[in-house]
Amino acid sequence: MKKQYIIPIFVPHLGCPNDCVFCNQKSISGQAKQVTAEDVKNIIEEHLKYIRIDKTNIEVAFFGGSFTAIDTAIQTELLEATNEYVSKGIIESIRISTRPDYIDKNILKRLKKYHVKTIELGVQSANDYILQKAGRGHNFKDVIKASKLIRWYGFTLGHQMMVGLPESTKLDEINTAKALVKLKPKIVRIYPVLVIKNTKLEKAYNRGEYKALTVVQAVETCKELVKIFTKKNINVIRIGLQPTDTISDSSKEKSEVVAGPFHPAFRQLVESGLWYDVIVEKIKKLNVKVKEVEITVNPIDINNVVGHKKQNIINLKELYDVDLKIKSDENIKQGKSIIEIVKIYNDFLENKEEIYK
Repeated sequence: MKKQYIIPIFVPHLGCPNDCVFCNQKSISGQAKQVTAEDVKNIIEEHLKYIRIDKTNIEVAFFGGSFTAIDTAIQTELLEATNEYVSKGIIESIRISTRPDYIDKNILKRLKKYHVKTIELGVQSANDYILQKAGRGHNFKDVIKASKLIRWYGFTLGHQMMVGLPESTKLDEINTAKALVKLKPKIVRIYPVLVIKNTKLEKAYNRGEYKALTVVQAVETCKELVKIFTKKNINVIRIGLQPTDTISDSSKEKSEVVAGPFHPAFRQLVESGLWYDVIVEKIKKLNVKVKEVEITVNPIDINNVVGHKKQNIINLKELYDVDLKIKSDENIKQGKSIIEIVKIYNDFLENKEEIYK
C-alpha cells in the first residue's frame, strides 16, 4: 500500500474578502509573498527530491487564504502549473481550502477540470451570531449549500472548525460538530483559537474583551468533538495549528502568539486524554481497589496511552495509586484495547477480570 504525501503550498490571505478577527495569514503560514506558477513548480520539485514516487501517492494542497475567491486567472495559473505533474502521473490529486460562500457550480466545474479531489471549507462555527462576531462574512446556510454542492459534484468534502471563538461556548462547539456531522464530511480539522499579533482579536484581548482558552479547557472541548466525529467515522486529520517558528510558545522571541491554548503536541494531549478517560472509566466500574492494570493496544496507540511525557502513567499513579503496564499487539484494531486487572489490593479475590473497550 502506497504512503500518502502532501505537498503544502500556502497562498496567504490571497482571495480573502474578509478580515476575520483571529486571522493573520502571514503569521499562520509563515510567509507573506504571494505564490506564482513558478513558485508552485519550484516547491513541487523541491519536495520530489525526497519522495519515492513509485511508493507514494502525492497530493498538492493549497492552504491559507480562500482559493476559489482568488482572481480566476490566478487560480487557473496555479492549477495549470500543478496539473502538469498530474498529467505526467507524478501528482495524484489536488486539494484546496476555501470559503463556503465562494462555491458554486461553475467554480466546481473548473476545479474538476484540473483534477482537484478534496475541498475543505472554513466553517469555524454553525452559530450565525458567532460567525458575525468573528467577522466571517458568511452564515451557516452558505456552509450547508456549499457542502451539498461539493458532495454532489463528487469531491471529497472537508470541514474546518474552531474552538474558543469570541462568545462561543463549549456547547456551541459541540453543536457545531453535530451540525457538521449531518453534512457528511469525510475529513475534519479542529483549530483552537490562538490570539495572534496584529489581529483584531489581539486588540480585543488587550482591552480585556476576549479571554483566551487555557490548554486544559481546549483539550477538554476537543476531546468531546473528536468523540462526536469518530463515532460517525469522520477522520479528524488535524487538531491544533502546525507549530512553526512564528506559531510557537508565546515566550519565544519569534513567536506571533500572544495568548491561547498553544502546545507543540496539542493533538497528543487530546488523544492521550481520551485514552486516560477510558482506563479510568473501566477502573471505576470495578467494585475492588485496583493496584495494577495491563492494557494491550495496537503499536500505533502506545504513545497516546502513555501520554505526553508519560502523563497518563504519572496521573494514574498519583491520583489512583494504580500502576499501568502497556503491551502491544498488531492484531488489535487501532483505537481498541484489552484492559486486564493484574493486581488488586483484596488478595482473596483470585480471578482476573477482562474488560473490552
